[in-house]
Amino acid sequence: MTLRLPHPTTRTLAAVAATLPLLLPAGLKAQQADSSNWGLGLAVSAERKPYRDFDDKPQPLPLLTYENRWISIAGPGVDFKLPSVGPVGLRLRSRFGLEGYEAEDSPWLTGMHERKGSLWLGAAATWDAGPVQLSAELLGDASGHSKGRQFTLKAERRFQQGPWDITPRLALQQQDRKTVDYYYGVQAGEARPGRPAYEGSSAVNLQAGVRVGYTLAPRQWMFVDVSATRLGSAIKDSPLVNRSSQPAVLAGYLYRF
Repeated sequence: MTLRLPHPTTRTLAAVAATLPLLLPAGLKAQQADSSNWGLGLAVSAERKPYRDFDDKPQPLPLLTYENRWISIAGPGVDFKLPSVGPVGLRLRSRFGLEGYEAEDSPWLTGMHERKGSLWLGAAATWDAGPVQLSAELLGDASGHSKGRQFTLKAERRFQQGPWDITPRLALQQQDRKTVDYYYGVQAGEARPGRPAYEGSSAVNLQAGVRVGYTLAPRQWMFVDVSATRLGSAIKDSPLVNRSSQPAVLAGYLYRF
């Protein structure tokens, strides 16, 4: 497979926005507590979307991060930090979603209207529970494409051994009916022989993943992140879908200034 630049909508870059803040090693996070820091890097993303015969190709991605006491930026994702409530950290969150497709992305999608990536706005909370880091996120589609909402619970734990760090995680995401129907439904005017009309309902997706990082120098870091998402039944039942899971790999290099 050959590399290609992302679509102008930067759909794939949204995955980095959601993931990159979690990829920073602990030493770099500590530096960010009382000062401003920014970073540049490059990553390559490869994933298998669940749509039938989808044209999946690896994509090179620029990495840009900025962090200070009140703001965290990773690509097109921005967090505004709120005062903590005891051990719970609070944030207002905005990010672009990775979801969506164009009709030319797959022969099976011919005749389908474009499903656009959405701007998601909402809030997030984190809690360091000792052995694990817990987080919750509630976002709504502010762009009005799906007019839906999604709620995510996540647990992860970081292990450090010299320059190596390993972080396994589990996440549970609930997508409401409007979100599933927009991205996986088939309208009556889009129905074709073998592709009947389909109205989606809410779905719960389960993701398991692990990130392996290596600190080359105090400000240089490489990582590989591997994950697999088991899709909810309302997504798997869509005539547009022929996969029950969605694997993904993200590898990259980051330099912090």
